[in-house]
Amino acid sequence: MGRNRRSERGSAAVEFALILPLLLTMALALVQVGLLVKDQLIVEEAARAGAREASVTADDGAAREAALRAAVSLDHDRLSVAIEREDGSGSAVTVRVTYHAPVVVPIVGWLFRSPVDLSAAPVMRQEAG
Repeated sequence: MGRNRRSERGSAAVEFALILPLLLTMALALVQVGLLVKDQLIVEEAARAGAREASVTADDGAAREAALRAAVSLDHDRLSVAIEREDGSGSAVTVRVTYHAPVVVPIVGWLFRSPVDLSAAPVMRQEAG
């Protein structure tokens, strides 16, 4: 009876040692996905802020600055803002924000291509123009 218990404890320890790396990798991958989702939400908000500014002014520089101001926690060197306007008041303006998000969590870099491209392109109606 004592021998069976020891061998069961030993096999449980071996099974745990075999499964632990897989569990840790999955947990780290989940953290990286969470960081990418956070960055995507910031990109969407930056694009919305830029589109709002572009809809009320004809100055593309001001719209670009509004988008960059809204992207507070993102690396501006990895961020690009493009503004596409149609002619005149009442027509559409699109602000496309693209962010090349780095994979920052160690060990899971092989699961994600680096950088991960995140983008948003809201369209609003121009009030000025």
